[in-house]
Amino acid sequence: MPSEVTLLESRTMRDEHLVRVDVLDKVKALVMLPDGIHLRTEDVARYFEVSTVTLRRLTDRHHREFTENGMRTLRGADLRSFHSDMMSLWGTQGAESYPQAATQLRLFTRRTVLNVAMLLRDSDIARCVRTYLLDAEENGRRAGYASLDRRVTTVETHLDTVGRALQELGPVINGISVRLDRLDRRLDATNQVVGALSNRLCDLSDHMRRMEDRIDRRLDDVSHRLSALERGQGGRRRKRR
Repeated sequence: MPSEVTLLESRTMRDEHLVRVDVLDKVKALVMLPDGIHLRTEDVARYFEVSTVTLRRLTDRHHREFTENGMRTLRGADLRSFHSDMMSLWGTQGAESYPQAATQLRLFTRRTVLNVAMLLRDSDIARCVRTYLLDAEENGRRAGYASLDRRVTTVETHLDTVGRALQELGPVINGISVRLDRLDRRLDATNQVVGALSNRLCDLSDHMRRMEDRIDRRLDDVSHRLSALERGQGGRRRKRR
C-alpha cells in the first residue's frame, strides 16, 4: 500500500487518484458556486480550514499541475461574462450578496480541490482526504484479492466435474473423428470419380468436334456435287433448244 508521503511527493500517484472526487464530500461538504462546477480560492481555503495565502502559495508552487487538472484564472471579458452567468444562476435574492472579483478570479473544480488535498500538508482535512483515498485503495485491493480467491476456489471445486465431463466426451470425440475420416475417404473417392468423368467429357468433346468436321466436309462435298449436277442439266437443256 502506498504511503501518504508517496502521495505527497509523486505526481504519478496523485494522477492515479484524481478520479476519486467523491471522497471530498465524504470527508466534508463542499460549498460550490451556483453552477455546481466551480469554487473560488476562498471556498477551497474554507473547506481545508487554511488561509487563502497558504492556498495561493501552494497553487503558485504547483501552478502547472493545477492548471492541467482544471484550475483557471479569469480576467477581463471572461471574468465579466462569468460574473453575469453566476448572477443569473444565483437569482434575485442572492445576487446582491454574490461577491465579484475586481480584476481576476481563480476558479477550482472538484478535481482541482482533490489535487489540493493530495499536496496540502498543513491541513487536517487534507490529511483525512489522503487517508480516505489510501484506505479506499487498500480496501479495493483486498476486495479484488478476495474476489479472485473465490473465483479460484470455484474453479477448483469444478475441476473434478470438468474432468469427468472430458472423460465422457472422449469416446464421443473419437467417434466423430472416425466418421470424419470416413467422410474424407468418401470425398477422395468422389473426387476421383469426378476427375474421371471430367476426362471422359473432354474426350467426348474432342470426338464431337471431329464428327462435326467430318459432317461439314461431307456436306460440302454433297453441295459441290449438286452444284455440278445442276450445271450439267442446264447445259443439256440449252443443246435441245
